[in-house]
Amino acid sequence: MRLRIVILGAGALGSIIGAHLARAGEQVTLIARGQRAALLQKHGITVTGLADFTVPVNVITRPDEVKETDVLLVAVKAYDTESALSSVRHLEVNGVLSIQNGVLKDEQLAQCFGGEKTIGAAAMLAGEIMPAGHIRFTRSEALYIGELPAGTSERVQSIATVLERAGIRAVVSPHIQTVEWSKYVGFASLMAVAALTRLETCKILKAPELAHVLVILLREMALLAEKLGVPLEDYGVLGAKTLTSVSVEEAKSIIRQRGEQMEAVGATGHKVSTLQDLERGRRTEVEEIIGYAVRKGTTLGVRMPTVETCYRLLTGIDGYLR
Repeated sequence: MRLRIVILGAGALGSIIGAHLARAGEQVTLIARGQRAALLQKHGITVTGLADFTVPVNVITRPDEVKETDVLLVAVKAYDTESALSSVRHLEVNGVLSIQNGVLKDEQLAQCFGGEKTIGAAAMLAGEIMPAGHIRFTRSEALYIGELPAGTSERVQSIATVLERAGIRAVVSPHIQTVEWSKYVGFASLMAVAALTRLETCKILKAPELAHVLVILLREMALLAEKLGVPLEDYGVLGAKTLTSVSVEEAKSIIRQRGEQMEAVGATGHKVSTLQDLERGRRTEVEEIIGYAVRKGTTLGVRMPTVETCYRLLTGIDGYLR
């Protein structure tokens, strides 16, 4: 079965998935803008790291050139979501999913296209746009997809089949909300520490005091998930379920062991995407990732003092980058 797929955004992950789909002969269109679009139209997408190939891709700059598609995959920065979605609101589409960070994305997709069109997704993938414009593919665990808040369907299985055929490991989850929140709890915590320390992930995980802060952040974020009735599991780098169920000292030890494991396999240069943005002088996704948690916590009466402190610090930094 072939699907028509439109990818909104040609950053690192959008380009990685788009390149794999194009190489496999799938009918994929990337919507990009500015210099990035011009570069991809002229030279195609080059992927290095966990894969090594260059492939021409169909890139457009005007969303209104596409009228309908089977799947819309959103891959823009979280702070661009509203404007990006408004540009494709006209699309006739069977299913929409987002590989963005955080969980706010599902609410935004449902508001734009309706809950019945919205599919849950969590990308345990990582990459980085290099100065020359190619993509360095650095992590390839899986792209999890499923119906929200839980369940599977033929359309979800069809998307997974297409991704698998293209070389992207896709896992259909009957509990996608748990997968999304498990990743979110860990990512938000690591994002905060990485952005405030400007350190590589490996160094953060190995440092005792930073591991301690990670544990506190994880546990505050987990309280929010608990209040919403979302059970956590060990998805993502940190493993939210384990780290929030053992003692603080045990959790710190586990985190430091993961840092040592990263060092042992040579993954010492990995940087959280937020840190990459800061190093390039770009604004961050603090409002959509951590700010969302703070606002949701306030509404639900969940105390998150450490998360809130990090949010205020990061908001202050972000203000100078706008």
